[in-house]
Amino acid sequence: MRRAGCAVLLTSVAAVAGCGREPSAPSATASHANATQQEATSRVGDVSIRASVAPTAMIGEAVAAQYGLERDENTVLLLVGVRLGPEAQETALPARITATATDLRGVSQGIEMREVRNGDLVDYVGTARVAPPDTLRFDLTIVREGGARSTMQFSRDIFPR
Repeated sequence: MRRAGCAVLLTSVAAVAGCGREPSAPSATASHANATQQEATSRVGDVSIRASVAPTAMIGEAVAAQYGLERDENTVLLLVGVRLGPEAQETALPARITATATDLRGVSQGIEMREVRNGDLVDYVGTARVAPPDTLRFDLTIVREGGARSTMQFSRDIFPR
């Protein structure tokens, strides 16, 4: 399955439905994490964009170290995948992603997105600070090679562990 790259980053988070994959088994924190980790999707023609959010404290130490992530109760990971083609036959598309997160008080923060490659798959990751419980609204602008531009907006509730 071509979406496996997303799962590599979040392997230690059993409840994550990262980039369209179903969770393999619920974790003890799944009840608090499900709303956070639910995937947001957007489809424009034959291009799909998937974004998921997970508390970095739920990501295993080895995976966090591999990707340079700080495991912290007040940090969430934003994971974005841009794919071309029908499901199960998708290929990764390079893109430039700009993201912001805005909390319930209206305080916005830019999210520096960086590319993560795993074989022929490309995903984009960034982190945002949060003081749970809170709701973050994510605003994404995706510019694919060739200049095609898409936007995505979604909100996630963030709960303390």
